[in-house]
Amino acid sequence: MVDRTFIDELASKAPTPGGGGASAYVGALATALASMVANLTVGKKKYAEVEDLMEDELVKLFDLRDRFLDLIDEDARAFAPLARAYGLPKQTPEEKALQQEALQEALIGACEVPLEIMDACLEALKSIETMARFGSRLALSDAGVAAVFAKAALQGASLNVFINIDLMADEALAQRYDQRARDLLAVGCAKADEIFDSVLKGITHG
Repeated sequence: MVDRTFIDELASKAPTPGGGGASAYVGALATALASMVANLTVGKKKYAEVEDLMEDELVKLFDLRDRFLDLIDEDARAFAPLARAYGLPKQTPEEKALQQEALQEALIGACEVPLEIMDACLEALKSIETMARFGSRLALSDAGVAAVFAKAALQGASLNVFINIDLMADEALAQRYDQRARDLLAVGCAKADEIFDSVLKGITHG
């Protein structure tokens, strides 16, 4: 039976997990699917030439899956100081200054974690591409689903970056985060779409 804990917590009114944690969760699903393709390839005579490659990818994917799962918790931890900053009193000029100082500090972590999720998505797509090219043809559609999930995780995490940089007082830092997120989006989405198109062609023969 599927453990509903994360999904039920996500559906609740609790502030975490939220979109960032959900994006990391979807990233973990992408790596799990890619691992399934590798596991279905290993040990098959037809794919003996790529067995070592599959074994190497399984190690990478296991580490990536753990990284995504850790990032779910990291995203929740990064949100905590942000929530506290929003809740600080803002009645006097001194209170407003302290609140803004706390908020600006919290925004850094709130951007860096989703950027880490995005980085992990690009790493996942490298392995997913390998699965789509060399993995068992019986699981080709699963490699395609993995690519779709990795793209969704990438795009989802990017939204957390963009919403937080909009509140940053440090314009130079905000611009660096913005450019980094856009660069990751451009590369990752293009790669995910390329994998999806190749899988679609492979399973429809068109």
